[in-house]
Amino acid sequence: MSFSLHPRLQQDTISVGRFDLCRLLLINDSLYPWFILVPERAEITEIYQLNQTERSLLIDESCYLAENLAALYKADKMNVAAIGNMVPQLHIHHIVRYRTDAAWPGPVWGKFDAVPLSEQQISEQLLLVKQHLNSRLHAN
Repeated sequence: MSFSLHPRLQQDTISVGRFDLCRLLLINDSLYPWFILVPERAEITEIYQLNQTERSLLIDESCYLAENLAALYKADKMNVAAIGNMVPQLHIHHIVRYRTDAAWPGPVWGKFDAVPLSEQQISEQLLLVKQHLNSRLHAN
């Protein structure tokens, strides 16, 4: 079976690019810089379902993304999590957090309705992130 992105992720995100294993997505919410890594493997719902090489690559890509987002956005904290209660497809959230954000210090889930990014904000975010991650990020 071939990989396809879960419909909820298609609806709520903007594609940024691809790493060797994962697709990188931007959540369409202006409240937080919020990105998602999705391993491009069919029917995977848990990290342990990946083979050892893929697990290592997932952790490497996640750490690379988190470190770069923290530096780029001057994060107070990076929230990195794989929850999957609403979307069973394995995906890892990478959320830039600030002590001044509306949900701090609690989790972002369920606190506020998403505020969609404007077209200009989307363009700016994509350009910024692609430039910062260009050494490892592939085009869509």
